[in-house]
Formats: sequence, structure tokens, C-alpha cells
Amino acid sequence: MDVLGVAAVVAGLGALWVALSARVVKQYERALVFRFGRLNGQPRGPGLAMIVPGMDRLRKINMQIVTLPVPAQDGITRDNVTVNVDAVVYYKVIDPVAATVNVENYPFAVLQVAQTSLRSVIGKSELDDLLSNRERLNEGLEVMIDNPALGWGIHIDRVEIKDVALPESMKRSMSRQAEAERERRARVISAEGEFQASEKLSQAAAVMADTPGALQLRLLETIVQVASERNSTLVLPFPVELLRFLEHNSTAPPAPVQSAPAPPPPVKVQSAAPAVTDGQP
Repeated sequence: MDVLGVAAVVAGLGALWVALSARVVKQYERALVFRFGRLNGQPRGPGLAMIVPGMDRLRKINMQIVTLPVPAQDGITRDNVTVNVDAVVYYKVIDPVAATVNVENYPFAVLQVAQTSLRSVIGKSELDDLLSNRERLNEGLEVMIDNPALGWGIHIDRVEIKDVALPESMKRSMSRQAEAERERRARVISAEGEFQASEKLSQAAAVMADTPGALQLRLLETIVQVASERNSTLVLPFPVELLRFLEHNSTAPPAPVQSAPAPPPPVKVQSAAPAVTDGQP
């Protein structure tokens, strides 16, 4: 075998060794090298990482924020309402060594902690809190999940309750309650409007009483508004005060009162006694 052949074999073996030992670590990843089962050095950064084939094993850890959906959990609230609640957890690995060495499967571990924490929050909360006070519940969930996750080299970035499913009977009850509340508000607003309108009308009446000409101007304005609609019939209101004025200032003499004729005087009728003669009428 000549020199060129030996060089070609060596080059081929070198290329094969490089192909077997070279690993590419992406920007959002960190690589851990285990040599015969023991962690070898610090986590490798992004770029080209070389390992010894047959001796080293490289494991990549994703450092991005991971979105973990939590399946819906059935529970009973503190006010004895059965609900079905699901959530979503956002977490990321901050210590790749702890996430690999301290826990076997950190995504599954985070999921289990999230489920148990969600059930605990459901049991400690009331229905109104689940529906309207989710910010406080989300903060409580984040603290409950983050406490054990810190020992695994994981940071819980955010926890959100997505949906709260209620039974149909509870939905109907809440619908009736909301309808009754809207009806109450409508009646209160209508009553307040009537009260304010009565106050304004009372003030307007007082102003018109002090200035009688204002009533006539208001009457003329009303006539103009009605006439602008091009109606064939015009209803003209006639002030009662004007009728009273005409009644008190009328100059026509009152009509004479004819007395009934006096009855004729009574007629006295005298009956004449028959004359009595000697035994003969």
C-alpha cells in the first residue's frame, strides 16, 4: 500500500471520527455530556460540541419557555358547586443540571404538580372567585407549583386558568339571577329618570308661573314643532287660564230670571141650608 492509500484511509477514519463525535447545539439549547454515566464538566453552550464516541453521551436540554396544558380537573368548590376547571402552565428550565439529575422526567413532574395544585385551589375557593377573581387564584397556583419546581431547576413563568365549566342547572340559575339583576337596574334607572324629570318640570312650572308669557311662548313653540311634521290635523291645546280669564272678565249682563205666576186665590164655597117649612121641605 502506497503512501496515498494510507493517507486516504487515515483521512477517512478521521472524517468518520469527526462525524461520530461532532454535535451541534442550538442557540436555545444547552448540552450535558455524561462520560461513563458521570456528568463531565459544565453544560455546553450553543455551537459545535465534540464528544468521545463510545465513551460520552450527550443530552440536550431546551431552555425555551414551554407551554404545558393542564387537563380539566373536576372538583367541588367551598360553596358546594361542582365545576370542571382547566389551566395552562408556562415554565422554563433555568438549571439544566438539576432538571436532568434531580428529576427523572421534569415535564411530567410539572404536569402532576399542576394538576394537584389546581384541585387544591378549586376546593379552597368559592364559585364567584373562580369566575371573577382569577388573578388572585393564578398567583396562588403559580406559588404552589413553583415551590417544588425550584428544586428541579425549573422556573414557573406564568399560570392561567383557562375555563370554568358549570353544570347546566347552575347555568340556568345564574341566567335567572342575571336577568333579575338587569330588571332591577332597569327599574331603578327608570325611577331615577322619572324623579329627575319631575324636579325639572316643577322648576319649569315655577318659572312659567312667575312669567305668564313663557307659557304662551312654549305653546307657540309646540305648535311650530307639530306643524313641521306636515300633519293634516293640528291639535291646538287651549290654556285653562285663558278660559278663566274670559269667564271673570265677561261684560254680558246675566239673563233675567222669570218667576213663576202666582197661583189664584182659593175660592170659598158656601153651601146653603135648605129651608124648612111646616113639615115640608
